[in-house]
Amino acid sequence: MLVILGFLQAAAAAGADKGYGLIGAGLAAGLAVVGAGIGIGQIGGQATAGIARQPDATARIQTAMIIAAALVEGVALFVAAIAFLIQGKITF
Repeated sequence: MLVILGFLQAAAAAGADKGYGLIGAGLAAGLAVVGAGIGIGQIGGQATAGIARQPDATARIQTAMIIAAALVEGVALFVAAIAFLIQGKITF
């Protein structure tokens, strides 16, 4: 009986490690998306405020805003891709 209990505990411990890996990958992907949303929101809000203060600099502000938003989205996409790769490495 103790041998079977030991075997079940070892199997549960091995499965828990894999479960924690999947939870971590899901959290990484979720936080990346939330962070990108907050970052792009800040970029858009500050760009709107800058355009309201200096309407003649609209083209420069808009160009910088688009470049910054693309960089934020690129980082979020990179993190999400890594999270999906981590999920693919974990097998049961």
